[in-house]
Amino acid sequence: MPRTPSSRRTTHRLAADAGLLVVAAAFSLPLLWVILSALDTNANLQVKLPDGLTLDNFDAVLTPDVTFTPLLNSLLLCGGGTLLTVACAALAAYPLSRFRSRLNRPFLLTILFATSLPITAIMVPVYALFVQVNLIDTMQGTIFFFAASQLPFAIWLMKNFMDGVPKELEEAAWTDGASSLQSLVRIVLPLMGPGVAVVTVFSFVMMWGNFFVPFMLLLTPDQMPAAVSINEFFGNKGTVVYGQLAAFSIIYSTPVILLYVLVARRLGGGFALGGAVKG
Repeated sequence: MPRTPSSRRTTHRLAADAGLLVVAAAFSLPLLWVILSALDTNANLQVKLPDGLTLDNFDAVLTPDVTFTPLLNSLLLCGGGTLLTVACAALAAYPLSRFRSRLNRPFLLTILFATSLPITAIMVPVYALFVQVNLIDTMQGTIFFFAASQLPFAIWLMKNFMDGVPKELEEAAWTDGASSLQSLVRIVLPLMGPGVAVVTVFSFVMMWGNFFVPFMLLLTPDQMPAAVSINEFFGNKGTVVYGQLAAFSIIYSTPVILLYVLVARRLGGGFALGGAVKG
């Protein structure tokens, strides 16, 4: 008996649902392992219920040397880098969005090319440059490089969000005597709040999880961020303290989650990338 179109659609929908469940399970199992292992004193690589619920793993890692100092360093590095990235991206995107030039498209294509450069390919000359200008093993030098590495994609995103703000509003402000900088700060940026939030969260998250850059540019252990200090849980000869590693991972992930929740709530959940694909 031939199958009807309705039965074929049902079969396809069930197959799609089954595929999505498999993908969801693949993403959920590692998260489940982290949560269960953080509460288990005998944690290993298996996903299993704890022998007994305990907070000993959190007590072991909640110390200044293990958690608080690295997290503070991460907040300083990523917070400073994010502020610098958003400010520079807004100033660079404004003329690209508001003024037409033959150089706009080549410049944007150059920016897009810069986003595809692997970070490992440029670290050797960057390291040599930082040694020459005395920025190696400094927090400000690492912040500058964080901002520079995220700036190309931030400019691309910011420009496309900025294209969605009507220029007529700025022209009215110019008529009242406002300068271009005043119209950018008082009119354009407030109207593209979701776009600024997307760039902010994206930049912060990319910096927060970056291990290679601070590992190469910072030498003093007291300046290492949490992304580097997490490596201390991997001991010699392959021994790993899985319970403490899982507990630290949960603490390490908390600032990023809080940032997303706070910004999303302030914007009413308006985290759409629709403006980023305009034009």
